[in-house]
Amino acid sequence: MSVEAMYNLEPSELSVIQAMLSSDPDYVRIGSDPETFLVDKQGNYISSVGLIGGSKDKPMPIGNGCSVQEDNVTVEFNTPPTNNPDEFINAINFNLDWITKRAAELNLSVVFTPSAEFDNEQLRTEAAQTFGCDPDFNAWNYGTPNPRPTSRNKNLRSAGGHIHIEAPELDKFELTKAMDLFVGVPMLEFDTDARRRQLYGKAGAYRPKEYGIEYRTASNAWLQSDDTKRWAFEQSQKAVQFVKAGKTIPDNLGDLIQQAINKSDASLVPKITAMAEAL
Repeated sequence: MSVEAMYNLEPSELSVIQAMLSSDPDYVRIGSDPETFLVDKQGNYISSVGLIGGSKDKPMPIGNGCSVQEDNVTVEFNTPPTNNPDEFINAINFNLDWITKRAAELNLSVVFTPSAEFDNEQLRTEAAQTFGCDPDFNAWNYGTPNPRPTSRNKNLRSAGGHIHIEAPELDKFELTKAMDLFVGVPMLEFDTDARRRQLYGKAGAYRPKEYGIEYRTASNAWLQSDDTKRWAFEQSQKAVQFVKAGKTIPDNLGDLIQQAINKSDASLVPKITAMAEAL
């Protein structure tokens, strides 16, 4: 006999119970607002402007607490906060399914590359020329605003994989630094795209929120599979627990973390990992 039949549960009730059982009581709620690119059948990158709907000021709801929007030339989506890794993954996949279906209607595909070069004709709109309307900040420099992104390559665009952490009681600088240690640094081993960091994604990039932080260093590379999505969730929780335990990152380790991320130097990952394990 099934669990549903044994306890006379509706499927929706069962899913709630399963979610509660699979959630760690020490986990905080985590959301995200990653970005993706669109490509045509010839592999050319296509601007999202006018194709998807939604905007920064008014994201377009698509159900299940999710929404999509056009951001510069990317398609950005938003997931509701959760402390359950399966719900986190399911919300991301719900968004990606919607975006993929919409792209298919336009004979386009969705890709998860952290940076891309667009043809001039795709960049003629005002939206495609708008960068970084709201500043982000550098936790390693006591919250100093980061400069507006600039690049010699005017056709280069980037896609982030920002992670929102609900932990208002934690120090925002220390939490962001811990995210660099647990997410930003190890991501170098599977995110080899150095071009995005010409624009965004420097070490310690965050925005303060009433509920905690928006961590902005990570690219969209963790969208590649359900395994990497789960990895991003779990590593973020490790960062939270690190700070909750009263641990801090010493200056010498912090210098290495910044060097590794800002210079895309994956060779420093083993040394940083070893030093972190000794904390």
